[in-house]
Amino acid sequence: MLNGLNPDIYTRLEAAVLEVFSQSDFHQASIRDVAEKAEVSFTTIYKHYGSKERLVFAFVDVWMGKLTDRIVDHIQGIENLQEKLRKVFWLQLDYYERHEGLGRIVFMTLPMKTWMADETFEQRRMMTLLIKVLSQGQQEGILNDQVDASVLLDFLMGFVQRSFFMWIQRGKKDSLAERANPMFGMVWRGMVNPSLLDQGGLSRLLFKQF
Repeated sequence: MLNGLNPDIYTRLEAAVLEVFSQSDFHQASIRDVAEKAEVSFTTIYKHYGSKERLVFAFVDVWMGKLTDRIVDHIQGIENLQEKLRKVFWLQLDYYERHEGLGRIVFMTLPMKTWMADETFEQRRMMTLLIKVLSQGQQEGILNDQVDASVLLDFLMGFVQRSFFMWIQRGKKDSLAERANPMFGMVWRGMVNPSLLDQGGLSRLLFKQF
């Protein structure tokens, strides 16, 4: 449990943090709001975290860690690069759709400048894993090597972020996860090695829809 909190307090605090920071403007939300929702004393929360920033970042780190666990578990044994990245893309959309509150926090209500100043923003385990996959694809000549692997990662993650908050903006009329495959086809074409575009047969194989 975070910072030695007992299970009951942890569960109530987790639900309160998710509700308060996904539905409220970050600058207006406060520890007292969380304390009231969780029925946990302000003193207890402040003693363990010291600020609302550290409070929300601590829980976001846990929730993002669970997404990383899912990615690691699902891509084990997948050798085909395109299929591996397709799975990573689908897992993210599915996770944020199932955990809408988290998506709202990390993509919509949490000020990026504030979060970027905290070490939890880096999500080192997930990003190291994805950079490794993308770098391997570049080394094999499949992915665009005219940019750094981190740029490919930015492209992939940026597509996920935009897809999520526009899904919210447009009223969640369909399922993010169910349209992941055609959207990934667009992402894949933007990441693949440009030289492969001149090889008709190979490009058709690379771009085929699942």
